[in-house]
Amino acid sequence: MRGLLVCGLSAALGAAGPAARAQDAPRSRQTAIVTAAARVAPAVVSVNVLRRERRVAADAFDLFFMPRGYEQAVEGYGSGFIVSPDGLVITNQHVTQGAEQIVVTARDGRDFPAKILGEDPLTDIAVLKIDGAGLPVTPLGKSTDLQIGEWVVAVGNPFAYLLGNTEPTVTAGVVSAVGRNLLPSEGQSGVYVGMIQTDAAINPGNSGGPLANALGEVVGINSNILTPSGGSVGVGFAIPIERAVRVADELRRFGTVRRAWVGLDVAGAEDLRGWKRVGGLRVTQVAGNGPAARAGIAEGDVLLVARGHRLRTFLDWEAVLLDTGPGDSLTVSYQHAGRALTARLTVTDLPTTLAEKVAILGGMKVVTVTDAVRAERGIQSDHGALIYDIPDEMQQATGLRSGDVVLQINRTKVAGAEDLRRAFSTAAGGGAVTVWFERGGRLGRTAFYVR
Repeated sequence: MRGLLVCGLSAALGAAGPAARAQDAPRSRQTAIVTAAARVAPAVVSVNVLRRERRVAADAFDLFFMPRGYEQAVEGYGSGFIVSPDGLVITNQHVTQGAEQIVVTARDGRDFPAKILGEDPLTDIAVLKIDGAGLPVTPLGKSTDLQIGEWVVAVGNPFAYLLGNTEPTVTAGVVSAVGRNLLPSEGQSGVYVGMIQTDAAINPGNSGGPLANALGEVVGINSNILTPSGGSVGVGFAIPIERAVRVADELRRFGTVRRAWVGLDVAGAEDLRGWKRVGGLRVTQVAGNGPAARAGIAEGDVLLVARGHRLRTFLDWEAVLLDTGPGDSLTVSYQHAGRALTARLTVTDLPTTLAEKVAILGGMKVVTVTDAVRAERGIQSDHGALIYDIPDEMQQATGLRSGDVVLQINRTKVAGAEDLRRAFSTAAGGGAVTVWFERGGRLGRTAFYVR
């Protein structure tokens, strides 16, 4: 039977003739991958960055001849994609970090000077603006219905111009997994949770480029890889497009991203396997009169599900919060005293964002430490003034940092922001002041003159 089948098939092909086979060949090559690449590639760009980095002496020779504080220009590169005809570009924040100059190169070879509209290190998203009109735009899809094993294509500019031209590179693979959480590594500012995992090859320079489904719709932003060698080994990760678009819209409109706050803390990295014992994520602290407290959630309760996502570790909870904004409603299932309950939380902005800012010493901004601020920042002290923002030059002159909580000036206790303003005003023009502060849960001290 097998021989008859082969013979019959051969006969049928033979009957079709060479001309028919020649006509069918182009159609057989026009696969879904080809179609998807053709839809996405025109709007993919190369992001070329010039930044200055302080050079550290590599040996005694460098130490002798290199000027102190020597900096050198360093070129970086990545990818991005255009989301509006007038030139809005989305890319990774780690591509644009510290950039003094950015040039975006389109597929057709045109160079566009770009300016940064906003960066968000937490989600690793940046938005650029180039001057253009009628530019090609990538179709946007959704990541919420991705299926494990479905085809995806990663498009970008690996290794910049080492490959010879500005045509983007297309690699194909499948969705290996969804909802992946990557444990934070040392020096990592981004939080990579709820990620799309793919085996489509992602190499240096692909960062910020789109991951598209077989319809040519962008479902994610290629962000990072797990690799022992520095090259692709088939374990790449992309940021879900819904998160990227939400963050990009806030950066475009406000220049910053509003954070979700519900007024509770959960067990952290020290309790990654705790869910196996309690069945969910243990609540370790609840802010008085915060959204969680008003909804009836208490310390010791166990969170089970939020926004339809099963909660096992603090990374699952981080993923929910990253995709939630102030003003949203968040439905949570939890266990309280052995009973299964459901609550709807009204999400607010961070207490420090909502708090009144008091400007002191010309440029430092501080807020009064309240119960909500203590819960948000994990502050140990029950009083003080939190430094919300401090200019670099003032930081160097005073030894204080953003996030420090000033507790006492000389012998004067600081109960809040106004106390700190009055204390510095009184000390102006006198001798050096001694400032006691909390930093990372520890007590510190510094001294400086107030002019």
